[in-house]
Amino acid sequence: MKSVIHHIIKKALFAKSLFIIITLLATIGSINAQSGYNIGQTVSDFQLKNIDGRMLSLSDNRNVKGYIVVFTCNHCPFSKAYDSRVVDLHNKFASKGYPVIAINPNDPNAYEEDSFANMRLTAPSKGFTFPYLQDETQEVAKAFGATRTPSCFVLKKEGDRFTVQYIGAIDDNSQDASAVNKKFVEDAVNNLLSGRPVMVNNTKAVGCAIKWKSF
Repeated sequence: MKSVIHHIIKKALFAKSLFIIITLLATIGSINAQSGYNIGQTVSDFQLKNIDGRMLSLSDNRNVKGYIVVFTCNHCPFSKAYDSRVVDLHNKFASKGYPVIAINPNDPNAYEEDSFANMRLTAPSKGFTFPYLQDETQEVAKAFGATRTPSCFVLKKEGDRFTVQYIGAIDDNSQDASAVNKKFVEDAVNNLLSGRPVMVNNTKAVGCAIKWKSF
């Protein structure tokens, strides 16, 4: 009887240790996913596949003053609510040197709607006239520190490098575009175009959690 009890205790201790290890690994993974660029830091260039099949990078367009980088996707209701506002940002600022680059970081195995094939199908109906890139390895999203869709990063070109000037939400109302009071991204770009520092440079992105791949 004592040997049976001893065996049960050993199994319980092992299970508890295993649970602690798994929890620690999950926490480390979460921390890694959430770490990323800070305001003023230089962004590493990347190459991602656009819906037209071409590989694109930040350095491809030498005439830009910066970029509005939006991590978004097809399935998320928050992303859908912001699609037209992202289009408006591109239409307003692309000609002024700050075009939009949209990036889908989601694991398509979690949501088939976020597959590359569906990105190609839905982009025209969304009115996307800017690049819509697939972050297949999710390394770009992790480098930026994006955790939700949509998440925005306003980049300013300084010489041959791009620095982060704004991180966060597009505006202060994810549900109703007509009820927006503060247009964070628009204000940030207008500040930069006027040669002024971005007054509000960090806000909390509101949206769906990015669907990370399980390795």
